[in-house]
Amino acid sequence: MKKIKTFCLILILLFFVFGIISTGYTKKIKLTYANFPPASTFPCVQMERWAKEVEKRTNGKVVVETYPGGTLLGAKEMMDGVIQGLADIGVVCMAYQPGRFKITNAISLPLGIPNATVGSLVLWELFHKYNPPAFSKVKVITLFTSAPSNLMTKKPVRRLEDLKGMDIRASGGAALILKKWGANQIGMPMSDVPEALQKGVIDGLFTSLEVMKDLNFAAICRYITITNTVVYPFAVVMNKSKWNSLPDDVKKVINDLSKEQALWTGNYMDNHVKEAIRWSKEKYNVEVIYLPKDEKIKWEKPLKEIVSEWIKKMKKYGIPGDKVVKDIKALIAKYSKEGR
Repeated sequence: MKKIKTFCLILILLFFVFGIISTGYTKKIKLTYANFPPASTFPCVQMERWAKEVEKRTNGKVVVETYPGGTLLGAKEMMDGVIQGLADIGVVCMAYQPGRFKITNAISLPLGIPNATVGSLVLWELFHKYNPPAFSKVKVITLFTSAPSNLMTKKPVRRLEDLKGMDIRASGGAALILKKWGANQIGMPMSDVPEALQKGVIDGLFTSLEVMKDLNFAAICRYITITNTVVYPFAVVMNKSKWNSLPDDVKKVINDLSKEQALWTGNYMDNHVKEAIRWSKEKYNVEVIYLPKDEKIKWEKPLKEIVSEWIKKMKKYGIPGDKVVKDIKALIAKYSKEGR
């Protein structure tokens, strides 16, 4: 009788254990995801979308904790912070470290990327073709770009001569462009721009236009001049040890999401820019200035020097700059033809 009771008890315990397994009990995998700009900006919007998609596609097996606004890691410390494991995942703006991300920063050259959708897909393919050594210590989850940069100013810029001598905030590849146009490039964090505009420290800024709404720059900058030049490249990277620790099914979900996330972010960015322009016009009566064809040629001519100078510089590092530029142009044509 005692043996029967023991056997029954074992059976009950086994049913209990298998019952837990059958109801889908698994240990949760927690990932921390750091970002540096405010939560409302597009790098953070894409972060939240990625986090939700991963949680959904793993049936809740993965839980992603997001940290926008530099609450976990700042912009310039992001790459090394992820390598050191201070965050499992982080968004890296490569324009902040041009010497470190030489190949992928070529996307910032004035090569005619028409929008963020094309830019993001071009960057995604460029990375996978060259597999730059700068990313050897991390797992790259996805890549995307900003929309093309345009001028936002307190007074109208209708001709190249109007821009000469103006103090304009810009960084990365945009800084080189401004210098070629005769403007004074001023470097500063985006968080300092509102006060700098109000105090007259700068006359405007040169970046993608979503900030007119996201950061309310339309309240001060009542003029937009469309130049559609440089884009800023971003990479989402994961700590290598954390990546290696993930089960294969989770790795597959993340890999499958990689190009899709690049495309989603590009589309979101382009639509958001259109909305920001519309909102700026309606709320603050912002004027959007389009350059006539002959004027546009004057703006584009000095930018060719930037490309040739970059190619020459890359030879010193053993990087085939001419081939990289050729590949970027071919990819721009490919995705532009697809109607991206």
